[in-house]
Amino acid sequence: MKETSVLCLLFLISLLSCTTNQARLTVSSSSSQFFKLDSVSLSCEEDDSSAGWTLRRNTSKEQRTQCGDGWGKPAGSSCKIEYMYPWDSGVYWCESREGPISNMVNLTVTGGAVILQSPVLPVMEGDDVTLLCKTKTTPSNLPAAFYKDGSLIRKQPTGHMTIQHVSRSDEGLYKCDISGHGESPSSWITVTDKHTTTPPPTSTPPPSLSPPILSVLSCVGSSYVVVQLVLLLLLVGRCVHCKCEADKELEDDDVITHVMYSYVKGSDHQQPVRDNRAYHTFDLCDNCKCPE
Repeated sequence: MKETSVLCLLFLISLLSCTTNQARLTVSSSSSQFFKLDSVSLSCEEDDSSAGWTLRRNTSKEQRTQCGDGWGKPAGSSCKIEYMYPWDSGVYWCESREGPISNMVNLTVTGGAVILQSPVLPVMEGDDVTLLCKTKTTPSNLPAAFYKDGSLIRKQPTGHMTIQHVSRSDEGLYKCDISGHGESPSSWITVTDKHTTTPPPTSTPPPSLSPPILSVLSCVGSSYVVVQLVLLLLLVGRCVHCKCEADKELEDDDVITHVMYSYVKGSDHQQPVRDNRAYHTFDLCDNCKCPE
């Protein structure tokens, strides 16, 4: 029973050790720039709510403060900022009690009249990206000029610009300008490498396992190895236990062997007399700590 409990405990520890709780920070808006007094909701999307993810931020005024500590209204793993101000500009992320953090998001709040709506999260190489130069007042589809790293890219009559099939060379600092209204803050657009794909096979392949299933199989495999090692240790302990039992039986046989028959004067028969050596037994098993 004790051995079974040990095995169960080690199996659970092994499963927990290979479990990865990774949150992903999402923003209610499709833009990383906001006008003053805009509202925004940020959420830590997670697989395990028990991980205790907390939203934190770094701004020009404060470092690593969490939602509810002078800013935002926490609601579980989410946080809502009802009215944003320029001092809310900064880097936001999710952090758990265990230490891991999520992706980071850079939010910018401006008191000006123009913002650039650009992707909040990194874009994948080969995807299309649309930028929107927007004013605080209507109409918002005014002609706009778009810049990358300080250089003019192009002017668009409707305030939209689409970058088709983005590559790493498109990564950089973007901003826009609407004549008569002003210039937007700059936002950095990150381009990530596209996942490597293998050439299509000649025949239809079987359904592939999803990453969560592969993760579970990996954990189970690791747990199997741990359990096998524990079983090996228990087997060695059992062998020692058996050896102790065998030594005890051998010791008892020696005691019987040491019993001698001597002839007693005045008697017509032999009486067994125990040799003193029978009381000097080997105490190996008395000191052997065998598993029970």
